[in-house]
Amino acid sequence: MQKRGFASVRTALVPIVFGCDHTTVLNAAQALASEVILVGIVNIPPTEPLSTGASKAREIRRQLRELSAGPQLRYKALVHVSRTPWKDLQSAIAADAPDLLLLEWPCHLEALGVSAADVLTHPPCDVALVRGPFPETIQSVLVPMRGGPHAELSLRVGLSLHPSQITALHLTQKGPTSDAPFRGLERILSRLPEVHTLSTRTTDPARTILRHAPKFDLIVMGATAQPMRSKISLGAVADRILQESPGAVIAVKTHRPMPVVPHDETIGTQAISILVDKWFAENTFHAGEFEDLWQLVALKEAQNLTISLALPALNEEETVGRVIKTLKRALLEKVPLLDEIVLIDSNSIDHTREIATRHNIPIHIHQELLPDLGARRGKGEALWKSLLVTRGDIVVWIDTDIVNIHPRFVYGVLGPLLANSHIQFVKGFYRRPLKVGEKIQAGGGGRVTELTARPLLNLFYPELSGVVQPLSGEYAGRRSALEQLPFFSGYGVETGLLIDIFEKYGLEAIAQTDLLERIHHNQSLQALSKMSFAILQVVIRRLERRYGRAILEDVNRSMKLIRYEDGNYFLDVEEIAERDRPPMIEIPEYRVRRVQ
Repeated sequence: MQKRGFASVRTALVPIVFGCDHTTVLNAAQALASEVILVGIVNIPPTEPLSTGASKAREIRRQLRELSAGPQLRYKALVHVSRTPWKDLQSAIAADAPDLLLLEWPCHLEALGVSAADVLTHPPCDVALVRGPFPETIQSVLVPMRGGPHAELSLRVGLSLHPSQITALHLTQKGPTSDAPFRGLERILSRLPEVHTLSTRTTDPARTILRHAPKFDLIVMGATAQPMRSKISLGAVADRILQESPGAVIAVKTHRPMPVVPHDETIGTQAISILVDKWFAENTFHAGEFEDLWQLVALKEAQNLTISLALPALNEEETVGRVIKTLKRALLEKVPLLDEIVLIDSNSIDHTREIATRHNIPIHIHQELLPDLGARRGKGEALWKSLLVTRGDIVVWIDTDIVNIHPRFVYGVLGPLLANSHIQFVKGFYRRPLKVGEKIQAGGGGRVTELTARPLLNLFYPELSGVVQPLSGEYAGRRSALEQLPFFSGYGVETGLLIDIFEKYGLEAIAQTDLLERIHHNQSLQALSKMSFAILQVVIRRLERRYGRAILEDVNRSMKLIRYEDGNYFLDVEEIAERDRPPMIEIPEYRVRRVQ
């Protein structure tokens, strides 16, 4: 089980310029990025022929070969011998599209023959100016900020270094200057436990930063957010910090264009991507990480946990037998990872229950459970009632229409729960081959996700925008969390659970696992339309709860479906009312069973 971490900088580019010591900038690049690209540069003055650079180019190639022996580093074979080295470096950046360009301050700027303004006024990508010496170990990082895109990049860079603690020093100035740019960042900072926020009002930001600097291993800060006219300055505050700080400094500037209205509160709203990117990096797993089943059993036993697998089914006679046989043999008989497997049938009219009976597992018809509450149709109703008839501390749900069933669909979503006690809920995701005519589109499927669920989540719950397949039917959760949540009875159950887990336990309580490929029977477009209608209702209901006001009228629960038969169009009205059940812990029959 590998340690996972946030790494927003995947590739960094560092110029290896003749005449410069690259120790500081290379140490910074390796601390920040997964991969570092090295580009050799030899700057020839206008008074000398380019041919005089041949021996210098050989020296740079030697350095590149030696450096590339280290981890993360790869070099470009071509060394640029040029009178316009900055232009050549920009061409290299365009070819490789790195996340970050790192330059050592001030040596690189002088050797490249450019000013900070040349680099930062129109940066070819995100840029970091590094002033060393760069510390070998980084325990504490100071990130001064007021808000805006440079503050967001500063925070990303600080998080990528994985220090024990980051202090976000929120600087406000006395007077009428708006503090709106910081407000978008503020709600993100409160959700990052490793970030401590310190606010101070000052008329001299540079002096305030320098007063705090000795307590930290490194300062990461943004350059000025305004277009620069000075040929020597990258902003008065950053200039002074680079010159006077007792420790290492990284000054960053994003290549994103500046907002038209500089003090608009929306400047900080894109900071949500920091939270989502960090969650995605740390809480996205692969089924292969958990294929050692005996290791999972050891984790389960060490925590004294029990695990239930509930299989919802409705007319799945073609696949249900193989699903039960495969999972029972691998995860119950050969390796005791599961403690029980239960079929939750939705009153199938085919041979689903007879097939399950032959495999000797308990079978429950969900319409017959809790009869005093009335019977409802829908998968969500089956999942909710499965809590009543299972006993595991962890509950796993797997759809029974999977053609290529494999134990990974279960252990993949179980692994994160067993490995991390803070995780409450795990979603599976996969590639979904979709048959279009006579052809298979390997990356197809998920039409309701892409056309309905994902746009809605991005709009109203952007923290959940990193969930690859929010509607997947393979997921698992801790009973202690699931029993406290309401369950929508129909198509909207997955959306409702995801939103409710997020709102009750936070984004860090959710994880997702790549389950590789899933082959199943695709539904008709009309069925997908009804599913979308139900998901819309769920999101609106949750927004009603958030804002404390009714939005959806009962009349909106009937869907007018346009049908075409025998050369004629007609309307078919179908009620699709997505209602929810209360948390199972509130049901008396459930509480009785739990104490037995």
